[in-house]
Amino acid sequence: MSQEKVMNRWIVVIGAILIQLCLGAIYAWSVFTTSLKDPQGIYAFTQQQTQLVFSAGLATFAVVMVVAGRLQAKTGPRPIAIIGGIVLGIGYILGGFMGKTFLAQLICIGLIGGAGIGLGYVVPIAVCVKWFPDKKGLITGFAVAGFGFGATLWVKLAGGFKSLLWIIPWDFKGLIALTHIAGLPGVQSVFLIYGIIFLVLVVLGSLVMINPPAGFKPAGWNPPAANTAASGATNLTEREMLSTPQFYLLWLTFMGSAMAGLMVIGCIALFGTDALQAKAGMDAATAKVTAGTAMALFAIFNGLGRIIWGTVSDLIGRKTSLVLMCLLQGVTMFAFYYIGGTSMGLIAGACTIGFNFGGNFALFPAATADYFGNKNVGTNYGWVFLAYGVAGIAGPYIGALFSGGVPKDAELLVKLNAWFIPFAIAGVACFVAAALSLVLKAPKAPKA
Repeated sequence: MSQEKVMNRWIVVIGAILIQLCLGAIYAWSVFTTSLKDPQGIYAFTQQQTQLVFSAGLATFAVVMVVAGRLQAKTGPRPIAIIGGIVLGIGYILGGFMGKTFLAQLICIGLIGGAGIGLGYVVPIAVCVKWFPDKKGLITGFAVAGFGFGATLWVKLAGGFKSLLWIIPWDFKGLIALTHIAGLPGVQSVFLIYGIIFLVLVVLGSLVMINPPAGFKPAGWNPPAANTAASGATNLTEREMLSTPQFYLLWLTFMGSAMAGLMVIGCIALFGTDALQAKAGMDAATAKVTAGTAMALFAIFNGLGRIIWGTVSDLIGRKTSLVLMCLLQGVTMFAFYYIGGTSMGLIAGACTIGFNFGGNFALFPAATADYFGNKNVGTNYGWVFLAYGVAGIAGPYIGALFSGGVPKDAELLVKLNAWFIPFAIAGVACFVAAALSLVLKAPKAPKA
């Protein structure tokens, strides 16, 4: 089969990036929270309500991904990816027209939008691993890099940016401030625009989501023999995987590692604004812009982390990479509270956390393929990814629980101090994840 003429496998990667670029919109949620929380605005959501919409999207994303993994194995990947794009687009379009209340946004953006992301997300990973069994870490990094980079695009389009000198020599106030399509408020107007874009681009990227022919292998590559090594040669079904202790170790590792990044995604705009005003003496407007820059750079490094950690893991091994990534993330979370009060510290911390957070989405699908097999990675990774859904509820909610209880008229230092405990909890979770990674080993092949 390797001699038979087949589609250029890098075309699949381009389609995967296009899909993930749109699915990454969920990581741009922080750009909307300031407008949604404004007590003088039309929404006046509480901090907990803004985080519940975000958490609902993450949890629905994770749960639906299990279903999507099964469906794409039965029907083929392309139809499921197309349906995911349609559902995601409809969720945001409805959020545009109907999203004046917390309940409406929870349903449209959180539940419907999250379901669309869950349907679309697993397809590029499953397809790319089958086309690139020789480069699983690198290619899963590329396949999901668009998810991280996409957040930067959607954040800056919605929230605006300062002049980028010779690249874009003018300031842009952002679609939230500039657009009022059909008389809709800025946030809802952006939801509508994004919904149309997501629907079109995901459907286009889905057209090349096709599995390779049976027996396909890249030129010059021979599959490893099935043995006890974590090579991907031993293929376990869902049921077989769920009966192994390795699944639960990997699941808990993912949950602990992802919690920090998800917490920071949900609160970086709020924490950055508080920290810069309290420690650097910035005015609120300047602090908000600086925090927005940190949020955008978080997303860029999130994308880079997916590619770089995936590449590194192909060289030094998935287990070693997981340990190093979790340790570095834990240290950074403890440091973030102290260094986030300066512009450079906030940006450096955001970049490091985003970089390590992005690594999760290259390392864990590749590790799932290594430990439980390349053949069933589409169905098996959905179960592993449920850990992300739990972390998506726990991380943002813990952050909101401690910081949201501080009175709005409290002193700046009181507001800032509220962030220490949630960051410490996330840091400890990362250290636990590193310890769990140390005991990971390949499961035994099932008896015939």
